[in-house]
Amino acid sequence: MRYKLLILIAFIFQYALNNTFAQSKQDSVPANVMQQIYNEVKTPYKYGLVMVPNDNSQKVDCPTIFRKDGKWFMSYFVFNGRGYETWLANSRDLLHWQTMGKILSFSDTTDWDNNQKGGYFALVNTKWGGSYALQKYDGKYWMSYFGGHERGYEKGSLSLGIAYTDQDPTTAHEWSRLDHPVLTPTDSNVSWWDNHIQYKEMIIWDKTKLTGHQFVMYYNANGDSVDKKRGAERIGMATSDDMIHWKRFGKNPVLNHGPGITGDPDIQKIGDVYVMFYFGAFWKTGPGGVFNRFACSYDLVHWTDWNGAKLIQASEPFDNEFAHKSYVVKWKGVVYHFYCAVNKSQQRGIAVATSKDMGKSTLNFIAPPVKVKKTK
Repeated sequence: MRYKLLILIAFIFQYALNNTFAQSKQDSVPANVMQQIYNEVKTPYKYGLVMVPNDNSQKVDCPTIFRKDGKWFMSYFVFNGRGYETWLANSRDLLHWQTMGKILSFSDTTDWDNNQKGGYFALVNTKWGGSYALQKYDGKYWMSYFGGHERGYEKGSLSLGIAYTDQDPTTAHEWSRLDHPVLTPTDSNVSWWDNHIQYKEMIIWDKTKLTGHQFVMYYNANGDSVDKKRGAERIGMATSDDMIHWKRFGKNPVLNHGPGITGDPDIQKIGDVYVMFYFGAFWKTGPGGVFNRFACSYDLVHWTDWNGAKLIQASEPFDNEFAHKSYVVKWKGVVYHFYCAVNKSQQRGIAVATSKDMGKSTLNFIAPPVKVKKTK
């Protein structure tokens, strides 16, 4: 009996030890792994702008990318003074892009999202260096977007919506939308950090259900602790089992750097590590300026921040004001880090930096603003 008791005690001790180790591994990513991830994803060579506005009245922003039938496809925003619309472009080499047309347009209605529709492809295969295929669920392709009724640059109370199509996503056509937002700043279960404005989101398909749900949305928002000058934005989570009904996961954000902006999450999976690329701006503590960096996780819930060198920051004439907002892929041994580039004249386009020297883009500048003569 005593022998059996000792065995039982030993078993319980070993179980507790293993569980503690697993929890420790789950909650944080070791420094040596973080360094390995940095070495894998860094892109020191700025190729230049790959998507520029048609004229000085427009701003181009926020790419998401998938691959199909030997081509790459990019969704991106165009702001023309009224609000955001979402456009589609294609490329064979990730460097030279051709605009195809709109996929989420303004609507002349009283809909909640008639003047703002900034969309992001959902359910892209997140395997690092993988297919980057846009996956179907329930016979449809899906997008998330943030929408709103007010005119202007990110004006009014922005909320998160869902769009879908059963047509070929590589053609420029108007996607269908649910007739209501799926997350709003006025929901009954809204959290302290997202009860003001909700911004960029990304939805991944976690078929292992680490959170207990197969669809996970990361999004940034600000709330009642908002910095009156800049806006305090943080990144949090929501989950779903059908892409239509969404619930916030927990009451707190998963990345929070206090006043300033922590935003625009982009998820890739490198080995057994989930990597969230994001941008920081105007922080009161830590790195200064506006920049792209990353955090890592084993379980999609607990994230370890990289505190080393910035991945992307302002350095060139086309991005000397802001260099921020990531979408990162690896293809045929080369890492491509797409980002939003803003110059001192507030002209905004999409640039790319690479892990290998690819030369320089012929679109490495935006035309200077047109000067209008003043009349007496």
